[in-house]
Amino acid sequence: MSTVADKLAKKSSSKTSSKQVRLRLVYVDFWSAVKLSFLASVALAIVTVVSIFLVYLVLEATTLLSKLDELFMAFTDGTVSLTTFIGLPQVMAFAAVIAILNLVVFTVLGAVVAGIYNLMVKITGGLLVGFTSN
Repeated sequence: MSTVADKLAKKSSSKTSSKQVRLRLVYVDFWSAVKLSFLASVALAIVTVVSIFLVYLVLEATTLLSKLDELFMAFTDGTVSLTTFIGLPQVMAFAAVIAILNLVVFTVLGAVVAGIYNLMVKITGGLLVGFTSN
C-alpha cells in the first residue's frame, strides 16, 4: 500500500542518495540493561497477576473448581476440601509470589546477559549493525 508521500517521491526526477553506515556495538551499559530488564519484569509481573486472576475467574465461572472439589472430597472421605486451598486470596498470594520471583530473576538475568555480552565483545569484536538513511 503506498501513501501520498511515496507517490510524490516516485514522481520526483532527482534521486536522493541513500547513505549506509556500518557500526559495531562494542559495549552494553550495565545499569541501562538492569533498568530495562527491571521495567520489562514489572510489565511481565503485572501480566502474570492479571492472567492468573482471569484464569481463576474463568474456572470459578464454569464451576470447574466446585466439581474438582467434589472429586477431591470423594477421595479423602470428605475430610479435606479443595476450596480451603484454592480460594481467591490463596490464588492471588500465589500469583504475587510468582510475580516477585519473576521480577528478581529477570532483572538479574538482564544484568548477567549484559555482563556476558561485554565479555564476549573482547573476543569477537562486537556485533556489526548496518544503518541506512532514506
